[in-house]
Amino acid sequence: MVDLKTSQRVGVSIRAANKTYGNFRALDNVSLEVAAGEFVSILGPSGSGKTTFLGILGGFVQPTSGSIWLGERDITFEPPHKRDIGIVFQNYALFPHMSVAENITFPLRARRLPKSEWTEKLQAALEMVELTGYEDRRIHELSGGQRQRVALARAIIFEPRLILMDEPLSALDKQLRESMQIELKRLHKKLEATIIYVTHDQREALTMSDRVAIMNKGRFVQVDTPEQLHDHPADSFVARFIGEATLLPVERESDDSVRLGDAVLRTSHRVPQNLHLHLAVHSEKLVVADGSEPATSNRLTGIVTETLYQGESIRVFLKLSCGGDLSLRLPSNHAGRSQLKNPGDPITLALHPEDTIVVPEAS
Repeated sequence: MVDLKTSQRVGVSIRAANKTYGNFRALDNVSLEVAAGEFVSILGPSGSGKTTFLGILGGFVQPTSGSIWLGERDITFEPPHKRDIGIVFQNYALFPHMSVAENITFPLRARRLPKSEWTEKLQAALEMVELTGYEDRRIHELSGGQRQRVALARAIIFEPRLILMDEPLSALDKQLRESMQIELKRLHKKLEATIIYVTHDQREALTMSDRVAIMNKGRFVQVDTPEQLHDHPADSFVARFIGEATLLPVERESDDSVRLGDAVLRTSHRVPQNLHLHLAVHSEKLVVADGSEPATSNRLTGIVTETLYQGESIRVFLKLSCGGDLSLRLPSNHAGRSQLKNPGDPITLALHPEDTIVVPEAS
């Protein structure tokens, strides 16, 4: 049996890459180091440069300046078919007139590998994506999740040194998309693959990645682990983009405190020296103060304005006494409902100093 594990996979280095179209700079001095076997997601809003970045890696777009290295090899100007890169597109790009087996083995045909090797490689790829026995099916006979697995099998069958994925789950419904995220994460562990994954879905990126690179206006704003990005954003752009955070303008009091209206809030983290600062408050970090929270917790008071039932949780909106709007999430179980207030009721919230995050205004 052919082993499709990625013993030959290597890291990727993008060095000071720029891409301009006339006066428009799609990529602005972008650099990124991806270790062998690492799963890195590129996350950002529409127009941030994600597609251009992936195009440069795949060889479909030539950088205006800078270089791309696959291990020790400079591939900046190599054509796509010589880069040994597997690609999974947003629409899968499967051939409807071909069977599953013909679709998966297409890269072997394109690379003119001996047919004597096809059967063994095909069976290994099918087994890897759990589609053994589907060889003769036509594409229209498959579900969305099965088509996605065929696209994955096609991307790995020739044992590429890098796999690029361009929003491959965006066409799936929510439940199937979340299921496929877990499957992709498991497949990555099986393959020990180097994967660069482009998405606009923050939950998808946080679920699947070793690291996430946040892109905005053609630049990487922050490259970090999912936990660090969520809990310690670099600036107000990342704080707004990751998670469900409300940003409140604050003034610096000291290295470990800020002023919000008349209240001084303590934080366990060093307050930036920047002139314009924000308190980034995640709705799930807030708790209704009932005396059980730590005495060191910061207190925020306000009036409930609205409650929304959202299945697994209830979102509570309030107007703060010091000005500004805020929201928190309560679980929809009995304990959460017992803390629920009605619109017009006063409410006091507690925020632990560890969860009191202050970020500078994005430049």
